[in-house]
Amino acid sequence: MPIKIPDSLPARATLEGENIFVMTEYRALHQDIRPLKVLILNLMPTKIVTETQILRKLSNTPLQVQVELLRTSSYRSQHIDEDHLESFYTTFDQVRGRKYDGMIITGAPVENLDFTQVEYWDELCEIMEWTRSHVHSTLHICWGAQAGLYFHYGVEKRSLPEKLFGVFDHRVLKPNSPLFRGFDDVFQAPHSRYTEVWESDIRSTPGLELLAVSGDAGVFAVKSEDSRQFFITGHPEYDPDTLAREYFRDREKGLQIHVPYNYFPGDDPCRPPIVRWRSAGQLLYTNWLNYYVYQTTPYDLNKV
Repeated sequence: MPIKIPDSLPARATLEGENIFVMTEYRALHQDIRPLKVLILNLMPTKIVTETQILRKLSNTPLQVQVELLRTSSYRSQHIDEDHLESFYTTFDQVRGRKYDGMIITGAPVENLDFTQVEYWDELCEIMEWTRSHVHSTLHICWGAQAGLYFHYGVEKRSLPEKLFGVFDHRVLKPNSPLFRGFDDVFQAPHSRYTEVWESDIRSTPGLELLAVSGDAGVFAVKSEDSRQFFITGHPEYDPDTLAREYFRDREKGLQIHVPYNYFPGDDPCRPPIVRWRSAGQLLYTNWLNYYVYQTTPYDLNKV
């Protein structure tokens, strides 16, 4: 089934080129069903890349999903055409009176800053507080997961001695969890971050469930006991070349960066990477959307 997006969103051509069923707003208006309403707060500077990655994952389900894109108004990205933001993005003031079946809060390249040093932190806190009463289930990704854990539960993020960078093995701790239905006992996922949350902090915090971990990358998946908040510390939505682009970008800047772990064959950056996380990443987004949004959200969104 399709994902419903604006007719002229750049991601449309990319997804259609991959034979992904994308439904335009015009066609969707002629179907007598209620699509799931999902709001994406995109905090990444590479807006179009991140949009496309997440939309690709949301599209591969038997559900019709109506997506809205949200940006911060307290900080304007310098890396995206203003026309794109004006055409496809909304602000919190425009949506604060609405309710949503699901929401995704992305990561952001600000993890070395204290939360309160982030320019849009106050606005993000207001949005995260709003999700408690206006969103049925919220999925936080990477820095967004660390921000969510800190805001909702007071879990601190911890600095790493060097960037955690590569593709790592993970273990499912709760195989009966619907979020990991269809997963292998061990699965792989990309990470790219300078900070982490500690497993001991998660286990000692009332109201949280630890679902999956990695021996090398630490905590991967956490959720609230009521399944209203999910926290994923990696990037299961990443494209095949995302880590490569980050690696070459950092190297060109003269930054200390090692070859991403378990990514290039033979650790040779001249060879194309091998994708080992695509199926697990798709399952994670599909399972969240199906079991924690579609299956449990009220038909009348006013009852969220």
